[in-house]
Order: sequence, then structure tokens, then C-alpha cells
Amino acid sequence: MEKITRFLELPKEIIYNLPKITLIGNLQVLIENHQGIIEYSTGKIRISVNTGEIEILGRDLAICNITSDEIYLDGDISGLKYHR
Repeated sequence: MEKITRFLELPKEIIYNLPKITLIGNLQVLIENHQGIIEYSTGKIRISVNTGEIEILGRDLAICNITSDEIYLDGDISGLKYHR
């Protein structure tokens, strides 16, 4: 599978269904390839992913947009943890 991925120049997150996290400063985060929300409050959001969960900590956290494979959050982000 690894050789095919390299040969076709496909992103690993697509082939292995891994989460892709894009953090823009401490104000916004985009999580791709999620499997749903585990916990949601203005201070902590936990997102389920194929390999565990992602925890976003901060203040005034809010979900701006959610689709079947992307979650877009904003707020004052103070931490991001990845749990397997």
C-alpha cells in the first residue's frame, strides 16, 4: 500500500483515513476525516477520529461548520491534544 501511495502521489490521510488538522494561529482549527463529536463545551471539544480522538482546549470555542468529514472550529485555542 505504501508503494502505491508514493507511486500515485496520493496523500496518506486519504489512503489511511487519517485525520488532517489545520491550525490557524490560536483562532481557528479545521479537522478533516473525523468520526463525530464526543464532547462539546465552550472550554473543550473532543472529536472522534479513526485512530483515537482529538481534544481542543480554550475559551469561547464554537463549531462554525460541520460536514460528514470536516469540522471547522474557532475561538481562543490554548491547546490541542491527540489521544490514541
